[in-house]
Amino acid sequence: MADPILSVAKVVREYGERVRTRALAGVDLVLEQGEFAALMGPSGSGKSTLLNIVGLLDRPTAGRVILAGTDTSGLDERALTALRAHTLGFVFQFHHLLPAFTAVENVMLPAWADEGMPSREMRARAEELLAAVGLSDRAGYKTNDLSGGEQQRVAIARALARRPSLVLADEPTGNLDTASSDEIFELMRRFNREFGTTFLVVTHDRRIADRCNRIIEIVDGLVKSDRVRSG
Repeated sequence: MADPILSVAKVVREYGERVRTRALAGVDLVLEQGEFAALMGPSGSGKSTLLNIVGLLDRPTAGRVILAGTDTSGLDERALTALRAHTLGFVFQFHHLLPAFTAVENVMLPAWADEGMPSREMRARAEELLAAVGLSDRAGYKTNDLSGGEQQRVAIARALARRPSLVLADEPTGNLDTASSDEIFELMRRFNREFGTTFLVVTHDRRIADRCNRIIEIVDGLVKSDRVRSG
């Protein structure tokens, strides 16, 4: 059996000096390659903290995070940045597209930032991804000229630009109407099925979570339930 794409072991995250606040209290979580999992929990439960740690944007106070077979505990910031760039994709509720750039340029940005200058290969990959999300005819549009659903499609294309093993999606449908939410969810599911990309989706929407293969619920900094669904 292949190694899991993600293994989180006894992860604790505390904040503060004089008064310590424990956001995560010893989380254990394993994601296999190709899973499509929802992460749920009330506000303040630790979801965002866990996502930041899994995304290598923050370090745990204690515990281990193994991503794509690499123990991240001893990595310096440069090594963490490199691992993040080549292993992870991110989709946010507020997509963080650059309004001065076109749709195709926004999709190119992860590779562009990594390599220092744009190339024909980057543009070809970005155009291919925009076609896959149904936006070939919007490639040259500035992102402010796109609808909310179209902007989120661009964000998904951007997240997949470096062919990540794991995509972390933080409330990706939270700012959309029901029809657009369904379109975005089905788009992510299609990439999951066709390319085996693993998705961890933070959502408050039970309707969305119930269509995932697995639902992980976190309460008070601990995983309280973890259900695998068929289909």
